[in-house]
Amino acid sequence: MSMDPAELELLTGTLRKTMSTTTGGALDHALTDLGWIDMLTDMPEIAVPLVFRLLGETGAHASVLNDVVRHAAGQPPEDGATVPLPSSGGSWIVWERGESAGPAAGAAVDGELPLRKVESGNEIPLAAGRTALAWWLIGSGRTMLGLARTHVLDRVQFGRPLASFQAVRHRLAETLVALEGAEATLSVADTELGALLAKAAAGQAALTAARHCQQVLGGIGFTDEHDLHRHIRRVLVLDGLLGSARELTREAGALVRAEGGAPRLAQL
Repeated sequence: MSMDPAELELLTGTLRKTMSTTTGGALDHALTDLGWIDMLTDMPEIAVPLVFRLLGETGAHASVLNDVVRHAAGQPPEDGATVPLPSSGGSWIVWERGESAGPAAGAAVDGELPLRKVESGNEIPLAAGRTALAWWLIGSGRTMLGLARTHVLDRVQFGRPLASFQAVRHRLAETLVALEGAEATLSVADTELGALLAKAAAGQAALTAARHCQQVLGGIGFTDEHDLHRHIRRVLVLDGLLGSARELTREAGALVRAEGGAPRLAQL
C-alpha cells in the first residue's frame, strides 16, 4: 500500500495535531481511531517512521512500541497487549497501556512514561523495535535543536545575537550533522545489524543534541517553563530501551571482531 504526497501530508498534519493535544492512554485510543493498526499492518515502512518521529517532535508518548514488536513477531496487535522489553543494564520493563497506567521504572528520569520493571522476559525480535525507537530519538533530537536555534536567534548578548558566536554555531552544527547521519543510517536499516547501528547512531545523536542544546540554552533549559528538559529526560529513557548507544556500539564491535569484518550495509 502506498500514499500520494497529498495524502501523506494530510495524514502527517492530522497526526501532528492529535499528538500536540493528546498523550498517554488517550493518545493510544486516538491513534487506534485514526487507523494506526491498519497502517502498521499494511504500510509499516510509512507508518512507523511517521508516527514515531512525530512522537519525538511533539513530546507526546504512546504505547505503540508494543504494537511494533508484536507485529514483527507475527502476533496480531491487540488492545491492551504488552511485551516485556529489554532495557539497559540487563533489566526488563513493560510499557503499560491504558489511561490508568502510571509511571514506575522510568519515574526517576521521565515521570510521564508508564514503565514498569519486570523480572525477565522472552526473546523478541529487536530490529523493528530498534528502528522505531531510532525514529523517536531523531524526532526528539530535531525538536531540541529547533528549540536551541530559536533561542540563539532571539537572545542578544554583548549587543550581538547569540547565534553570531562561533562556539554556539559549532555546537548546533555538530548536533545537526549527528542527526542527519543517524537518519541516513536508518535508510539502510533493513537487517538486524543495520537496525542495531541505526538505534546506536540515533541514541548517540539524541544525546549529543541534549548535551549541546542544554549548553546553548543555559539555565533556561532547566526550568519547568521551557520544554527542553522534558525532551532530554525522554531521550535518556528511550536510549536505554532495546540497548543503549554505548551497549549497541560494543555489541557491534564484538561482532566485527568475531566475524573478522562487517557486511556491506549500503552500496555507495
